[in-house]
Amino acid sequence: MAMSATMAVAQNPILPEMHADPEVIADGGRYYIYSTTDGAPGWGGYYFTCYSSKDLKKWQYEGIILDLKKDTKWAKGNAWAPAIEKKNGKFYFYYSGDQGQRKAIGVAVSDSPTGPFTDLGHPIVDSRPQGVRNGQQIDVDVFTDDDGQSYLYWGNGYMAGAKLNIDMTSIDPTTVTVLTPRGGTLQDYAYREAPYVFKRKGIYYFLWSVDDTGSPNYHVAYGTSTSPLGPIKVADDPVILIQRPDQQIYGPAHNSVLQVPGKDKWYIVYHRINPAYIDKKDGPGFHREVCIDRLEFEKDGRIKPVVPTK
Repeated sequence: MAMSATMAVAQNPILPEMHADPEVIADGGRYYIYSTTDGAPGWGGYYFTCYSSKDLKKWQYEGIILDLKKDTKWAKGNAWAPAIEKKNGKFYFYYSGDQGQRKAIGVAVSDSPTGPFTDLGHPIVDSRPQGVRNGQQIDVDVFTDDDGQSYLYWGNGYMAGAKLNIDMTSIDPTTVTVLTPRGGTLQDYAYREAPYVFKRKGIYYFLWSVDDTGSPNYHVAYGTSTSPLGPIKVADDPVILIQRPDQQIYGPAHNSVLQVPGKDKWYIVYHRINPAYIDKKDGPGFHREVCIDRLEFEKDGRIKPVVPTK
């Protein structure tokens, strides 16, 4: 368990120890990162931490913000892939947890980005959308449009989205939409998990991860839409973040996106496999580290390929 750690560096990885599935927000002049606490066999982490920074370089440990074993009534473990949104002065922390028989998505609420967070007491998504036969209810994302309407996205094996109700702790079931991009291969855009949605200059961008999180080939693809609930048009060159074996960079994916407040300056925050654990026998899928790099756009709105750096 990380304790009062500060990373005073301008290099990747940006957080100490093992973390994955990062979510980043800006609030009150600081940036906050939430993640899957990694390094436990079988993805067995059961709590979420927070780190904060003024400059995206020096990160301060803010402590455990939610312990599924102590702070929830329903989740047994597998604390995975969080998302957070600030609305009406409160912070809504969405996450994946294990009910014992299947994965589900929960939410906890706080007045502060560093907690304490109070869990709702039950999942808000605990089953697949109608017509979807396979996949897990994990990898949640939340997006609020310019009109104030918020949306929830989730899914491993499928991508789904729905409107969040005004309480931000429930979805409108009549709006649940299966958004899974069709086609593709493991070499380009075949959808696996980790949807992430943001908007820039009127374009809705949908990012997702391809292949398995323990594969060096785990990478990010994208498409666009004119609506927050699709349909998604896969980009002509969809792969925007992929491994660089010559630099010992493997499996860079499961990302969030950060816009510097008030500027058209963007970053992609993602995890990649710690190269010391790249062999399958060493558990590459749960030995991951959080990194950040610039996200840039062409004049027509296409995302430029990201160069993952050290």
